[in-house]
Amino acid sequence: MEKIFKLKERNSSIRTELLAGITTFFTMVYIVIVNPGILSQAGMDFNGVFVATVLASIIGTLIMGLASNYPIVIAPGMGLNAYFAFSVVGGEGISWQTALGAVFVAGLLFILLSLTSFRYMLLDAIPSSLKHAITVGIGLFITFIGLQNSGIIVDSPATLLTLGSLSEPMTMLTIIGLIITLVLMSYRVKGYLFIGMLITAIIAGFMGILKMPEKVVSLPTGLSETMFQMDIGGVFSNGLYAIIFTFLLITLFDTTGTMLGVAEQAGLLGKDGKFPRSRGALLADAVGTTTGAVLGTSPTSAYIESSAGVAVGGRTGLTAVTVSLLLGLTLFFSPIVSVLASIPAITAPSLIIVGFLMISVVSKIDWSDFEVVFPAFLIIVLMPLTYSIATGIGVGFIVYPILKALKGKWRDVHPIFYVFAVLFFVQLVFFGH
Repeated sequence: MEKIFKLKERNSSIRTELLAGITTFFTMVYIVIVNPGILSQAGMDFNGVFVATVLASIIGTLIMGLASNYPIVIAPGMGLNAYFAFSVVGGEGISWQTALGAVFVAGLLFILLSLTSFRYMLLDAIPSSLKHAITVGIGLFITFIGLQNSGIIVDSPATLLTLGSLSEPMTMLTIIGLIITLVLMSYRVKGYLFIGMLITAIIAGFMGILKMPEKVVSLPTGLSETMFQMDIGGVFSNGLYAIIFTFLLITLFDTTGTMLGVAEQAGLLGKDGKFPRSRGALLADAVGTTTGAVLGTSPTSAYIESSAGVAVGGRTGLTAVTVSLLLGLTLFFSPIVSVLASIPAITAPSLIIVGFLMISVVSKIDWSDFEVVFPAFLIIVLMPLTYSIATGIGVGFIVYPILKALKGKWRDVHPIFYVFAVLFFVQLVFFGH
């Protein structure tokens, strides 16, 4: 243990790392319920996605823990799963098999980027305000989906959208679950999202909405329905280059930002503020995304919930390995997971709250720089309004260099960014949104 994880060097112990792993697990395990629930709306087999979610998380997290020795968890990212299901498959009419193909190609590109210094060039080419705007836009998008799934917001022939009937049992249960989860959150209860789901499920049982499965434990099934189903040829025949780029971009931003934040909290950044062993850490997510596509799930990402384990003393990869082992146990509880995910009121509060947490970075956008902030504004509003993360990013990335050029500041734009703008312009104009 000492040789692999350097426990003494990081002032930790096996007991502390195990406790940190358990804490992190309960804060992020909601994803094994929410992710298959979201992707099943794209026509994918629920059980297959559930097993793929768990296995992809275990693979990425084990690589993170053993290869990079960080207490960081890898799992399918919120926002990326919504983009996969509701924008790519639902909005663009692409089959989920082709969408998986796009994830696979993005994963391969991510692996290549992780092995080269080009990843830093890619990150530096995009202004920080636009990066934050992407996070905010995705947060609004996820919140919008949660409000829709629960019936709090419904379609209207007059105004497109309107408030739903709050007396509907499912809508009422969502509001109750949201209040319960917010109370747990305000009191800083570890794993508040997961605990909120369980309490909401109990209330759903008393309301007659939830019925317990005949068996609680069963062997994992359904993976054959999603594994090796990706259609890579369809990616190129449909010209899904912007979608590949969007998957890659969001995963790279999200993972890098989360890793830096958690590493800083744990005191693991170098004296120069650099992220040591970043290649292995990014590779963990890249491999997780690629294998996830093979198994049948949307891209993985580093989880900010890892900070919960760091807060109780987690400093090494043993925390991540502990989470992986606990995730393995969830494979045998698919009957319960399936029932919980089938009721929108149980998962919708998590979508709404995760969206809220992502929107909070809006304060980091520099609102004094018009040439940057207006494209950022377009990214934020167009993601939920067009029901497409790629469209929001695309329009923002096209407008940004145009405004800079009009102000005579075209040299301020990184050359790579002009390539991004042209690619998005071609995608939006000639291949639709």
